[in-house]
Amino acid sequence: MNAAVSTGIFGGFMVFTVVLGLLAVRGQGPEKGQPEGLPGKGGGGRREGGGLTGWSVGGRSLGTVFIWVLMAGESYTSFSYLGAAGWGYNFGAPVLYVLAYMSCGYALGYVVGPMLWAYARRHGLVGITDMIAHRYRAPWLGAAVALLATVCLLPYIQLQITGMGVVVSTISYGAISINWAYFLGFAVTTGFVVISGLRGSAWVSVLKDLLVIGTLGFLAVYVPLHYFDGYGPFLDKIVAEKPQWLTFPGHASGGLGQVWFVTTTLVNSLTVVIFPTTVAGYLGARNAEALRSNALYLPFYNVLLFVPMLLGMAALFVVPGLSGADSNLALFKMVVDSLPAWAVGLVGVAAALSSIVPMAVFMLVIGTMWGRSVLGAIPRLNKGATGAGSGDGGGGATGGRQKLWSQLVVVVAGALALLLTYTAPDTLVRLSLISYEGMAQLVPMLLLGLVWRRLTLHAAVSGLVAGFTLVCVLVFGGHDPVWGMNAGIVGLAVNVAVALAVTWLGPRATDERPDAEVLALDDEFPRDGVPSRDGRVSPPASS
Repeated sequence: MNAAVSTGIFGGFMVFTVVLGLLAVRGQGPEKGQPEGLPGKGGGGRREGGGLTGWSVGGRSLGTVFIWVLMAGESYTSFSYLGAAGWGYNFGAPVLYVLAYMSCGYALGYVVGPMLWAYARRHGLVGITDMIAHRYRAPWLGAAVALLATVCLLPYIQLQITGMGVVVSTISYGAISINWAYFLGFAVTTGFVVISGLRGSAWVSVLKDLLVIGTLGFLAVYVPLHYFDGYGPFLDKIVAEKPQWLTFPGHASGGLGQVWFVTTTLVNSLTVVIFPTTVAGYLGARNAEALRSNALYLPFYNVLLFVPMLLGMAALFVVPGLSGADSNLALFKMVVDSLPAWAVGLVGVAAALSSIVPMAVFMLVIGTMWGRSVLGAIPRLNKGATGAGSGDGGGGATGGRQKLWSQLVVVVAGALALLLTYTAPDTLVRLSLISYEGMAQLVPMLLLGLVWRRLTLHAAVSGLVAGFTLVCVLVFGGHDPVWGMNAGIVGLAVNVAVALAVTWLGPRATDERPDAEVLALDDEFPRDGVPSRDGRVSPPASS
């Protein structure tokens, strides 16, 4: 009976999720009576509704609320319910790095988000590979970065598939096998993201966030009261019996001390602001003010991540003796043990949606990168299409063809991750070790390149190759942390040093384009009702 109730609730919400995601497509397209690509109401600039732009970045029309819930999906993935609780259970204090780097990343995003949004909007770009290809006038570099980013992002799709499988199998009391749960996660996500794109993910994020806030808020109160008679006795018990979980380097963490915590917070906060999925959220915004508002509000939401971390430590006393992958189930074993089946189903839905939403954005970003910068850059694959060029905003026949390629790649990327989950899960798990540290090596090429004209193509590529190679050597050689530091920060330091050396000692750039075409300038976007240099005025962020 418990399995039937929880599974029924879960199944109903999955159907509703697909319907909600598909309904979002109705909101796409230019405003009624307004040709695509012309200024919208309020003088806020183009409402790009069709082609690749409408699918991949929601036509750059999402307001504060949709951007907020969409970007919050970066914080609340299956890691929130599984990994965060598992780290709390196994190590303790080091898991707080997640709160630290996300909050610091939001602060950096206050500046970086509007800058990237304005640059992409001005030149009709739809992702970081597009920006890099435009900045350095090197389409081949955009394709190369798309390949590197795919290697770093595919493991995250696999991790979300795995996380959803574990959650669904657990909350269904074993009625749904883990293999069927894997396929369900892939099918539900692909079902709406292929059709409705970023807008569908934003709509589903609203449902996900309502359930996440509700379930984590409830568990934050329920678990300490149910098992310990309140927070006082619970915290007293941790201090008395598990004090090593409350200090660095934690319990059996393998050296994740203060230096690791600081360096990991630094490199991850830099990386998260240029992570392709984060940038997709930036580019979907209606205006720069929506992004600034997000940077202010998102840290408050991030505080909720403390709940599964703390409950993971509570599980030390409730379900002791978990080891290996089972430690990631610490929170759910308490949930299944103490809550009625209908409540277990709701918590499971929240956790499953926390896998589906980020998985959708990962798949969409990979599709966009390949559809635009790889397949979309091959002339014979786009023969007969017109309107090509980085500044067309993804509209016209070219934009339609690139959208088609992107949707196809979404299915292929998701299917590949699903196949590897079944057949060779360790392949992507090993790649996940370099995902964040590897993506960090794009920071100089993108951010430094958009504010410093002297950074040359040769310098940016040399720095990227040096940094990424060093990260791979350190991580796969078992030297992360190195001297107590995150390997990513060591690679990033070498990356910057090489880029600067090649810039100063290597060949000079011969780019004759004006600064407005190359750099992201402060006056590229309107703010607080003040017109930009091309006369645009920003509408209210909440519109």
